[in-house]
Amino acid sequence: MAPAQLDAIVRQYAQANAVDSKLVASVIDAESHGDPSAVSRVGAQGLMQLMPGTAAMYGVSNAFDPYQNVDGGTRYLHDLLRRYKGNVRLAVAAYNAGPGAVDAAHGIPPFAETRAYVERVVAGIR
Repeated sequence: MAPAQLDAIVRQYAQANAVDSKLVASVIDAESHGDPSAVSRVGAQGLMQLMPGTAAMYGVSNAFDPYQNVDGGTRYLHDLLRRYKGNVRLAVAAYNAGPGAVDAAHGIPPFAETRAYVERVVAGIR
C-alpha cells in the first residue's frame, strides 16, 4: 500500500473517531508494518490486526479492506482510551493483550510481548 494512501486513511478515521493520528499510525506500524494482508499467528487480520470477534463487534465485514480495518481499529482504540480515561499506555496494552488482562493486572500486564508492544507504540507517537 502506498504510504500516502495509508496516511490519508489514517487521518480520515483518526479524525472521524477522535483518536490521535500518530497513535493510529504507530499501532499500524507495530501491528502490520502497513501490510493490509497481514495475518498473525493467532488470527488477527489486516493493518490494525483485528481479531475476528473485534472486527465483527465494530461492523468490519472485511478485515483486509484498509478502510474498514482502520475505521474499526480506530473505533476500538477510541473505546479503549475512553475506558482507561485517556491513558494511552493502558489503552495500547489492552489493544494488545485485551482489556481483561489489563483489568486483571490493574495496569499493564506482566507479559514481555505486551510490555515491549506498549513501548514500541508509545515511542512511535513521539
